[in-house]
Amino acid sequence: MARLRDIVLDCAHPAATARFWTAALDDCAVAPYDDEELARLRALGITDVEDDPTVLVESSQGGPRMWFQLVPEGKRCKNRMHLDLSAPDLEAEARRLVGLGATVRARFADHLVLADPEGNEFCVVPQEG
Repeated sequence: MARLRDIVLDCAHPAATARFWTAALDDCAVAPYDDEELARLRALGITDVEDDPTVLVESSQGGPRMWFQLVPEGKRCKNRMHLDLSAPDLEAEARRLVGLGATVRARFADHLVLADPEGNEFCVVPQEG
């Protein structure tokens, strides 16, 4: 049986998009750059991690990793798949996420639809329990 390992998001600015998601999500961080990873980037002619075409975000609590990969084309239409985040206070969380660079796309009685700075839609739903 297959297991979910990674969630991959295509983007124009992987490092900036990864920073948004690490700030948006609890206990997530950009994976550290070790000597081997820095050597891989140098072999590609990249001297600044800000220009890394594939940025990895990991959770300290396990679960799927998130990869942000550079693609040449821009986002053209609605996502076919999206993430759902949960929060105890939808409006407070929406304000926090907007402060990080998200935009509110739609408000419903039981959830909000937002977009990250690259336009990728995601929802915020009430936290269970």
